[in-house]
Amino acid sequence: MTATGPLPPDEPAEAAPSARAWQRMLSGRRLDLLDPSPADIEIVDIAHGLARVARWNGQTVGPHALSVAQHSLIVEQIASHMAPELTNRERLTALLHDAPEYVIGDLISPFKAAVGHTYKAFEARLLAAIHARYDLPHPPPGTLQTLIKQADRIAAYFEATALAGFGEAEALLYFGSPDGLDGVLEAELRRITPMPAAEVQPAFLVRCGELAGDGEGCP
Repeated sequence: MTATGPLPPDEPAEAAPSARAWQRMLSGRRLDLLDPSPADIEIVDIAHGLARVARWNGQTVGPHALSVAQHSLIVEQIASHMAPELTNRERLTALLHDAPEYVIGDLISPFKAAVGHTYKAFEARLLAAIHARYDLPHPPPGTLQTLIKQADRIAAYFEATALAGFGEAEALLYFGSPDGLDGVLEAELRRITPMPAAEVQPAFLVRCGELAGDGEGCP
């Protein structure tokens, strides 16, 4: 028998390991990436991941990247400012609008468009599991989705002009006019300063706790 011949019956070939489709989280959870279960989603993992995922592919000024966690806080702040009547559950939906990125990262919009449906379908499944975990309606009501998207674009406009090197005209072209804010909030957004992960992670958890009603962090 040559080295390239078949193995004898008493020497079966080892089965090839199946491709791993889960990620181990620092909480100890194993999150199935193809079929995520709400039971395997923990807010501490979301906060940890989002605090370390950079917006704009890290192409922002300053010693720290602008994290998705900080962006999420900004979007919830804008949405709450524009619609003060929002319930805490609706505000929590706004805070968690980019929560899937703790697993999949933050792809810039041009790359999302190039990747297409596969990325969007995966993102949608993960967001549905997150909403189920925190007893939020999925999909959110249309009016709330519209508000969150508007707040997201406004946040992107100020991030682009304050941190990512966009001029005003270019930001208007891609993100639209940041209408609906008072002068105080607009001035604050024009001075966005990226927070280090060690500060924004607990800030995200505290805000989540305030909105969930437990005072400390989402359950």
